[in-house]
Amino acid sequence: MEKMTASSVLISVVCVIVLTMLMKVVNWVWLKPKKMEKLLKQRGLSGTSYKFLFGDLKEFTSMRAETLKTAITGFSHDYFPRVEPLRHQIASKFGNDYFFWFGPIPMIQISKPEMIKEALIKTDEIRKVKVNPIFDKLLPGVVSYEGEKWAKHRKINPAFHVEKLKLMLPAFRDSCEEIINKWEMVVAERGSGELDVYPDIVQLSADVISRAAFSSSYEEGQRILELLKEQTKVALLIVKSVYFPGLRFIPTPRNRRFKKIEDQIRSLLRAIINKRKEEIDAGVAVKADLLGILMGSNSKEIQQAADNNKKQQDGMSLEEMTMILYEVLRLYPPAMQMTRSIHKDTNLGSLLVPSGAMITLYMHPAHRNQEVWGDDAEEFKPERFAKGIAKAKKGNTSFFPFGWGPRICIGEKFAMTEAKMAISMILQRFSFELSPSYVHAPKIIMFLQPQHGAQIILHKL
Repeated sequence: MEKMTASSVLISVVCVIVLTMLMKVVNWVWLKPKKMEKLLKQRGLSGTSYKFLFGDLKEFTSMRAETLKTAITGFSHDYFPRVEPLRHQIASKFGNDYFFWFGPIPMIQISKPEMIKEALIKTDEIRKVKVNPIFDKLLPGVVSYEGEKWAKHRKINPAFHVEKLKLMLPAFRDSCEEIINKWEMVVAERGSGELDVYPDIVQLSADVISRAAFSSSYEEGQRILELLKEQTKVALLIVKSVYFPGLRFIPTPRNRRFKKIEDQIRSLLRAIINKRKEEIDAGVAVKADLLGILMGSNSKEIQQAADNNKKQQDGMSLEEMTMILYEVLRLYPPAMQMTRSIHKDTNLGSLLVPSGAMITLYMHPAHRNQEVWGDDAEEFKPERFAKGIAKAKKGNTSFFPFGWGPRICIGEKFAMTEAKMAISMILQRFSFELSPSYVHAPKIIMFLQPQHGAQIILHKL
């Protein structure tokens, strides 16, 4: 009888646990999303109806795959329908501010510049998204940390200020020189030649990071970057599927590969750090790289480092180059959106955003808002930045290529310095024009990039 009683109790406990878990699953995949949908509509937002479990993910994936089959006719800056066909379809119906479904989670698009700025300042109520823990593995550090942990790591920020980045300019120059020498070999025989520069520009960015960050440990740095590329590909395959808590602990081939790459990266980094620590302990002078000194700078140092204090041979000054870079970042921001999770009910303008929702701060409508940028917002006009960012537009801040507020991209100056130095050195050796073989087909894989490369015709000066 006692055994029967014990068995009955055990069965009852198991049933309660299973029932509780089942209720939580039902709430997560159906009851809560439908409740949120009703709440959002009551608060004045329009959007798509929730579809069980997947939301709009299936349409999002299939529509994007379909648009990638064809390129844009001509050279139009209106690439939004191609890279985000579902969002374009929804925006055509509901306007620029709406909600759709990322699985069972509502995603609210925010496009008004003043609301984007407000969202980026409210770091307590609005935080980085934790949809899938794989992102924390892929983007650790100040990118994904919150609260005290973020504040602690953000202390490296002064290392990116003006007086430090100039120490990294030799690394920038060496990386640019290698690419330029390669291009000179392409045009050596006839004085000109066609080249897809996109792979080389990607390699240049990786090369600069490796040299600037690790200096004498350049080869190890290159290996780390190669592993990070592979890890990103694996992570993208993982996050395309609907996330279930604990799924990353199941030893699937993808999860095992991701973990193996992570371990390799940690091992390489630890070896570099230990080697540098031993050098410092032995009294070796601190090297002028990220690991030793870190960085920051301004246009004046770039000009000096390039040993060219006058205008470039085609008449372009560094100020004009900055204007062009800003206009490119306005029309083609590498990160087209910033996604945040709502941890507390909070107001963005007149909209009360409920806890549990996500917001996506989309750069495309903000950077092309005609009320802010003028009637020519869709046109490529670098001269709008002739007097700086503040006077390029009407009203408040509406230029977010590097984010805004306390969490603005820590590498902004590094990226701009790299681009300016590369362009300066290239223009001293080449002129170039777009090749007839270029196909205008932007796509998004983490960042905005050309689907079929960037073919140009180089002419040796």
